[in-house]
Parts: sequence; C-alpha cells; structure tokens
Amino acid sequence: MVNMRKFLVPVVTGAAISAVVSLLAAAAPSPIVRTGYHLTARPWKPLAIPSGQYLDAIEGVCRYSIRQQDAEGAIIDPFVKREYQYATPYFAYAAGTLIHAGRAADLLPYGVKAMDHATKCFAAGNSAIPDQHGNFFIAALVGALDLYAGHVAESTIAAWRERLKTPRRAIQAENATNNWETYVMKGEWMRVLAGLADRADATAAIEEAWASRQRDRVAPEPWRLYHDRTSDPDTLSVEAVGRGNLLALTHLGYDGPSAREIRDAVESGSRLTLLLQDPSGQVPANGRTDDHVWVDVGYQLAFEVMAERSQGDAWLAGQYRHAAMLSFQSIARWRRTDGPWAGSYFVTKNHFDPGERVGYQPASQYSNYNGSLMFHLAEAYHARASQIEERPAPSEIGGYAAEMDSLFATAFANAGGMQMQVNLRGQTTVTHENRWTPLGVVRFARAGWDTRLGPSDGALTRDNGGVTFAPAFLENGRWLRLAELAARYEGVWSVEFVHPLLVRCAVDYRPKAGQSGPTFRNQFTLTPDGVFSEVRKTSPDAVKWGVTWPLLENDGRPLTRTQSAYVASTGYAGSADRQNFLAIAASAPEVTREELERSTYGDLRPVRVVTAESVNRVFVYPSSSGDPAPDSVQASFRMTPDGFRSSLGRVSGKLYAGRTSAGGVGREIDLDGDGKPDVRFNLECGFLLQLDRGKVIAIETDRAVTADVAGRRLTLLAHAPVLLTAPRAR
Repeated sequence: MVNMRKFLVPVVTGAAISAVVSLLAAAAPSPIVRTGYHLTARPWKPLAIPSGQYLDAIEGVCRYSIRQQDAEGAIIDPFVKREYQYATPYFAYAAGTLIHAGRAADLLPYGVKAMDHATKCFAAGNSAIPDQHGNFFIAALVGALDLYAGHVAESTIAAWRERLKTPRRAIQAENATNNWETYVMKGEWMRVLAGLADRADATAAIEEAWASRQRDRVAPEPWRLYHDRTSDPDTLSVEAVGRGNLLALTHLGYDGPSAREIRDAVESGSRLTLLLQDPSGQVPANGRTDDHVWVDVGYQLAFEVMAERSQGDAWLAGQYRHAAMLSFQSIARWRRTDGPWAGSYFVTKNHFDPGERVGYQPASQYSNYNGSLMFHLAEAYHARASQIEERPAPSEIGGYAAEMDSLFATAFANAGGMQMQVNLRGQTTVTHENRWTPLGVVRFARAGWDTRLGPSDGALTRDNGGVTFAPAFLENGRWLRLAELAARYEGVWSVEFVHPLLVRCAVDYRPKAGQSGPTFRNQFTLTPDGVFSEVRKTSPDAVKWGVTWPLLENDGRPLTRTQSAYVASTGYAGSADRQNFLAIAASAPEVTREELERSTYGDLRPVRVVTAESVNRVFVYPSSSGDPAPDSVQASFRMTPDGFRSSLGRVSGKLYAGRTSAGGVGREIDLDGDGKPDVRFNLECGFLLQLDRGKVIAIETDRAVTADVAGRRLTLLAHAPVLLTAPRAR
C-alpha cells in the first residue's frame, strides 16, 4: 500500500469536495461529482521513472529519424516518400534536447542540418513549408535555438535567428482558427522572449485571437476543456492540443491583458483531465485523432507543467507528476523494436503494419506523428524541473462520476481505480475519413492491468457497423447494435451514488426526436473488482433483445480467447491479464459471435448475449495474476436484496467490502461477513479502509469522527488518513 505515514495531516486538494458522499449525489444535479480521498483501493507504489528515461525514448525516435534524413536535412516520410508537415523542425528540437543534455553528441550534425533546412523553409514563407504547416514550425525552431547555443558557431545561430524573424503573417496558415491558431499564439510569445518579434505586435495578435476565436472554444465551468470542433461529438484527443498550447503560453509567462483569464481556464481544464486519464495512463477515447499514441505525450506534457505550477499543494503536484509518468509508461506499449523501425512508435494504438493505416486520419503519417511524440516528449523533459514526490492519481483512487458537456457527449465513472467511459451520442457523418465515436460504453480500465483489453475503445466503421458494450435488438429480421445506430439513438446519463469504492450510475438509451425503437436502461455498479451491469428494456415493445460484449481478438497480433457457457475472456499471450465478461443468469444465455469489426485498437468481436430473464446482468471482470478464475467468480455470484456478493467481495447498499479495501457511507461495516460489525463510527460518515489479509491497516473518513477498529479507538479528521500498521510482505 502507499506509505501513509506522510499523510497524517489534513490535506484536501483544491478540487476535492469534503462533504458526505450521499449528500453530494443528492444535491442539485452536477455534471461532475468527485470526492477528496487519498487512500487507494489496491496496493500502490510510485513509478519512480527518472527523467533520463524520457531522453532514452527521444533518442530512440531520433536515431530512427536520421535514417530518413536526406542530404538537405529534411526528414522524409517512409510512406509518402517526401518531407511531410513538421517532421523536420520537431526532429531538430528533439535532437537539440539530447545534445543540450550532454548525450548523443553524434546526432549534432543531423540536428544542424535539420535546423538549416527548416529555418530556410521558414524564411521563405508558408508556401515553402511542407504542406503549409508554418503554424507548427514557430515554437519548435525558436525553442531549439538555446539548445544548440554553445554547440555550433555563433554565426550559425545568428543566421537561424535572422530567418526566424520572418513576419508571422508570412508563415501563418490562413483561416486556421482551431488548435492550429494556438500554435501561433504559443510560438509568437516564444519569439518575443527570444527577441525575434515585437512585443506589442505579438501581444495584440494573441489578444485578438483569444477574444475573437479561442475564448469561445473553451467550455464553461465546470469543464474548461478545449473544443476543436472538427468532429461531432467533439474530439477529446485534439482537445489536449489546444489546451496544451494555451497552457504553455501561460507557463512561458505571457503577460497580456487576458493572461489571467487564459491561465485560469486552462489550469482548470487540466485539473479535470486528471479524471479522464485512464488508470494505465491513456487519454480518453473519442473524436478525430482518436487513439493516436502521441496524444498521450500531450497529456504527459500538460501534467508535467501543472506539477511544476502546483507546488504550493504537495498532494496535487504529486498527483500531476505521477499522472505524467503514467502517460509516459503508457506509450511504451507501442514502441517498436523491429529492425529498421526500432525506436519509433506505431502511429495508432495497435500493431498492424502502418501501411494498412488502421485508425488513421488523412494527416496521420509516420514521420509527423513520430515527430509530435518526440517534440512534446522533449518539452516534457524540459518542463520537469523539480523533484516532486509522486502521489496516487485520481484514476487510481476513484470516487468520481463526470459527464462532459454536450459537444463531447461522454461520461466517466471510477471506483477504486476501475474506470468506465460511456458515449451518449455517436458520430453520424464521416469526418477525416472516419466516424470516430460510437454510442455506448467504449472503455473498461483498471489500475495495474492492461487496459488494451478493456476494450480501450469501441468501433464505428466509416460506412456501417459498430461495437460497444450496449444493448442490441432484433428488427425486421436483423440484429441491430446501438453502436451502429448513431442517427437513431442517444443516451441520458444519471448518477445515484459516488464513493471511492462504489459508484452507481446509469444510462437510459432512447430514440432521438422523430425516431422510433425500444428503450433501455443500463444501470452500472462500479467497484474496485469490476463493473456490474444490469440492462432492462423499459418500453413495452415485444422485441427480442440482448447485450453486446466487445472482445478484442487481434491488434496486429492474435490474442488468446476462451469461452464457456457463461463466460467469455480475452488476453495477450504470455500475460496473466484477462478481460472477462460473466453472464449472471439462472440459466445459460443464448450467445452469438458476430462478425469482427476493426477499431483503431484492433479487431473487436461483438458477442451478443440474450438471457431468458427480464434483466440482462453482466459482470465485467478484469483479472490479473492471483485473482480468482472467472468461472469461479461467476459460480459464486449471488444477487442480494440490497446488492450482490461473490468471491471477490460484496456490495450492500452504500457499503462495499473486498479483498484489499472496504468502505462506503454508514456508521459500521462487517468485513468478514459474519454478521458482526468490525468497524464502528460515532457518526454516519464516508469512509475508506485499506485491508491486508482481512485486517484494517489504514483508514480515512470524510469528516471528523471517532472510530472503533479492532479494539482501538481512533480520533479522525476529515480526509487525514491514519496508518494503523504497515502491510505484511507477501
């Protein structure tokens, strides 16, 4: 477990809410409900990733890239066979970062050639820049100047500086008013700081861009996320780009009239994204550029910046630092080691041949998106300036339910590090060669587990088909999955109860205005062990219906799959992690394996499950080494008057008791199921207990109370965890 000796004083983050959880859920409806706990449901330890590992990853991409560099210094894309977009200046910045850090000195001539070529293109204006991507050149080239200083002749630096004085209007793309413009805002301020642009002119341009176009793209409170508006529902991938550039602008000390407004907006949005990151470090699913590896590095960069900016709150700063490391750890799953590609990364989160362009948008090419990865990773390396002790990330603690605004149309819930993302609308038209967002649950993720199996995302093909965890029904002799009915159906999100170990929420699926069809209610109970789903048809239609289980079968490498009468499982060969869907029914359900659908992650198998009961019950169970076998969990599962129980744990009303944690809202709890309370409080409160072999080793409450635990009386303060004993070695 996390070392709680360091948390024995009241610490509540700025985002924490220290009220009783049941009152939170019962108050005026809020799209975001979160709690202020510190203890984790599962054993936790820091990642302790040194910043040098960032450089290792950067060097790998750089050494791959020099094999693609031509005599003029341009980085040539291996698939389109030409220089593409901003690959060259991004390589120049990354190589400069290595050289500045005192390593990879042999890369200096390659970096210099790239700087020479890219600055000459810059000086000639946007028409001379590959694909007219001048907006993206500014920050990388200006930032690289200091990295090469002292390593090349002063006359070379002077020549580069002179080229980088080219007026903004000559290199800025016309009518680029989405995230593209934020690159210019960031880059122009960097030119001011480098003495390459007039401060008054740059400030006026930044203010005009903010007031006329960019302010309107930032969602109102309580979200403050960036709307790129390039897909519908909007993209939660490109969101990180616009917000990240504006965050960089403020971090670089922008002091124009709107500086505080911009800072407050992007810092608030960045705090929210701590809830959206999955427990393995991935950015949320959905929208244009969905499931592209480099976007995780965008989150990493923002979290590193926020860690540095939050040092007045040691807990929050530590959460940001750990979240940044989770992001970095996440991308390692898609790093290549094969021959000439070694050191580079797959563009999208699968292992298919990049020539197949699985999950790509038109702009997705090997060189530019490996360039984005190494550039932003280099920026993250520079941003990480202080030693900050890691703390558990919100996605590892849980205790929140968050519905995004209507343009994003998605919701998240997390209990004890078990996270779920569900989409409330699907994309109806093709944008950037795909329909990126399907209706239904697209992600199940758990702390300390391979979230690729979740599945990490649903699927929605360009022309038809779609797979999510959602109802399906028979119409005119054809089975229809809600994931493929974006034009007909939508979902309505609701939240009943939120605690770090127990979240109850629901989605009501119904036809859109002017459409018809059966209605369904999907109730979810999240615990640290998994997600219990109960689906009911809520309309009187006499139609046959079921629920779709999405199983990942191949992501460029076949997975191992098993299926029994009540259980379907999938996992990677050689790994103990498995995703298991357990049918909770009195008799074996009717199970139909439908045709594969290719997602950005890989091939998903829709498994349609129809039961004879009026409620279709499923337990989604991510298992790891040491966990009970899925068939034994299914056999042990029992419904109770106020919840359910299995070999994993039990839920009783507002209380949960499991193998490594227990808690909820109440005055007492029975940990061993003998009918006698093992922990009592003098007042009803929200509480969380860490357990080791059935014994309480740490305790946290959401208000000041006294507690009787194993013969000890404790005086507790709100959200001030108390360590009773260290966990025993296993």
